[in-house]
Amino acid sequence: MEKDVLILAIESSCDETAASVVKNGRTVLSNVISSQIALHTLYGGVVPEIASRKHIEKINQVIEEALAEAQVTLDDLDAIGVTYGPGLVGALLVGVAEAKAISYAKKLPLVGVHHIEGHICANYIENKELEPPFICLVVSGGHTHLVVVEDYGKYKILGRTRDDAAGEAFDKVARAIGLGYPGGPKIDKLSKEGNPDAIAFPRAKIVDAEYDFSFSGLKSSVLNYLNSCQMKGEEINRADVAASFQKAVTDVLVQNAVHAVNSYGLKKLAIAGGVASNSSLRAAMKDACAENGIEFYYPSPIFCTDNAAMIGTAAYYEYMAGVRSGLDLNAVPNLKLGER
Repeated sequence: MEKDVLILAIESSCDETAASVVKNGRTVLSNVISSQIALHTLYGGVVPEIASRKHIEKINQVIEEALAEAQVTLDDLDAIGVTYGPGLVGALLVGVAEAKAISYAKKLPLVGVHHIEGHICANYIENKELEPPFICLVVSGGHTHLVVVEDYGKYKILGRTRDDAAGEAFDKVARAIGLGYPGGPKIDKLSKEGNPDAIAFPRAKIVDAEYDFSFSGLKSSVLNYLNSCQMKGEEINRADVAASFQKAVTDVLVQNAVHAVNSYGLKKLAIAGGVASNSSLRAAMKDACAENGIEFYYPSPIFCTDNAAMIGTAAYYEYMAGVRSGLDLNAVPNLKLGER
């Protein structure tokens, strides 16, 4: 009988300080998250300097909680996994320094994990039967990627956003209609009261790159609509604006993802990232997959937003493949998927 592999994972790429203990890549023994959302809401978005300071305050406490919840000690671990990019450089450095310190003190292997790879791997936690190859749509505050997951740790990027990420567009539109930060969940909630067909916002199609995305034109169209209503003295139905904007984003995401699955003949589609918890996107993707005979996978909302369990899962597959990081591991804020 093979020995269980226990990995302590650390995530600090943006405004969540998180730690998790993951067994054999797919069993989460603990998943502790300290969120800074309430703090950054005061400023209408994440303030990098404040995020870094908060990570320093919370990281030891979060790790201790994760170990206690999993009922293990540092001596029981096989490796340490940590996000080293992409993200806010100051925030990343806190997690990387902590992971290196534990690795050095306990002589444990260190595995640097790509944040986007973590989001993709979140799908393995609850979908035990899911194995590569499959297509994954990663939609978050900073990233919109359409990826072929060829094997564990092996990715081919088909398309990405040319400008704003989907989550970024949600935040900017939410601010414009007075909802505040974080925009995604607030637009999702308000949209339920609106008519998604009330306003004809554009859907960008990029001629020379069939899988790429663009959301800046849509964002500008929403801002122009709001300005036009204000200049004419017309009342703005915020719920209709939110619902129509959300449908415009969702339509493009679903269309490109389903097109990729059909083109590559893989018939398995997963979604990942913070925007993957959006109820409208999930429902539209579920319907489109049912119509096209595609198996659809998605993580629970807690594993869509930033968390350390997904980093532990990604670290497990890297660890099993023999990947090790040295104590010279550094934060790489603009790390590209597939780079090491």
